[in-house]
Amino acid sequence: MIIEEMIPKIAKQKLAEFCDIFIDDHAFSQAEARPIVEAAKAHGLKIKLHVDQLSGDGGAEFAADCGAFSADHLEYVSEEGIKALKKSGTIAVTLPLASLYTFQKSLDARRLIDEGVEVALATDFNPGSAPSNHLPLAMMLGCTLNRMSPKETLKAVTLYAAKALDKADKIGSIEAGKRADFALIDTPSIEHWMYHFKANANCLTVKNGRIIYQQ
Repeated sequence: MIIEEMIPKIAKQKLAEFCDIFIDDHAFSQAEARPIVEAAKAHGLKIKLHVDQLSGDGGAEFAADCGAFSADHLEYVSEEGIKALKKSGTIAVTLPLASLYTFQKSLDARRLIDEGVEVALATDFNPGSAPSNHLPLAMMLGCTLNRMSPKETLKAVTLYAAKALDKADKIGSIEAGKRADFALIDTPSIEHWMYHFKANANCLTVKNGRIIYQQ
């Protein structure tokens, strides 16, 4: 059904840009995922994978081999997997809220960053294992659980997040030629924002050059 019905229809109607597969214990195996990846690519969809969350079974290596734009979770990533992600340019995505809610060990993002892997950070917002869309909370946990610096978490939710979506040419940083999307945060520094956590420090949001929120 996924290969013969869903993917062709979704691609034809342009309902999605990516095909994302959860590969792990009690989810899809690599053998099951491979033909789905091939079908998705054949219909012009890009690949994302959730891997190595519950066990280390070579998920990162599989993501690199598939040319995935991102590999999410990675709590049990191996040294070989880290090297494979670096070589392929696949963005690693840490999801600390999921680790918090599922009592899984947190990804040691320091290992990946020190090896030159670009690490993005997201909430993994879903009703099952990460029922929060609070990105600043996820950033704070990125510092405390994933061993990232405040500046690294900021880059992780901006430029590297844009790379994980294959949109870094349009968004993710304040540069000439990109969309004017940015937020003004009430804090003296990124370090203070992450250390002195509060519910909402945003006082201005600009989208496509237009103010859409102002405190």
